[in-house]
Amino acid sequence: MSEAIHTALGGLGDDEPLAELRRLGVLRRDIARLEEAQVRRARLRGYSWLAIASALGVTKQAAHKKYGRI
Repeated sequence: MSEAIHTALGGLGDDEPLAELRRLGVLRRDIARLEEAQVRRARLRGYSWLAIASALGVTKQAAHKKYGRI
């Protein structure tokens, strides 16, 4: 697990698993919103779909399919 994820999760302590799953759901939605905002910023600044896809670690087609509407 990366240090950033470990820090965001606050470690995997003895908390109740369902509470942790809810917290992960919130984190997942927050990350998705942040990612979309950064893709929008990149497109407005003229970055290509290929450059954005490379930064996300996905194919150009996958990036365009997911974010092409923005």
